[in-house]
Amino acid sequence: MNIQKMMQQAQEMQGKMEEMQGKLALLEVTGTSGGGLVTVTITCKGLVKGLKVDPTIIDPEEKEVMEDLIVAALNDARSKADVKMAEETQKAMAEIGLPPGMLDGSGLPF
Repeated sequence: MNIQKMMQQAQEMQGKMEEMQGKLALLEVTGTSGGGLVTVTITCKGLVKGLKVDPTIIDPEEKEVMEDLIVAALNDARSKADVKMAEETQKAMAEIGLPPGMLDGSGLPF
């Protein structure tokens, strides 16, 4: 076992993870609800970048429905961001030679 090589690999992995985090902060996904009546755009880090509400549903008497649609669109976008983060993490791990699933909670071998 070569400790120096393992440390070098760990540093390389840390650099790749930092790079990936930077990319994810810029990567955007869109969630929708109500058949497209509400659209939310967020970054993969969870920052809301945009909200569009179809003007046909803006009715004070339907306030609760609109609130539910906004929440559903946010949750849809968050789910898509989680999937995108997992994909990007797997890509980064493959680039540095780690097997898929290495960071799924089982921890690193060193």
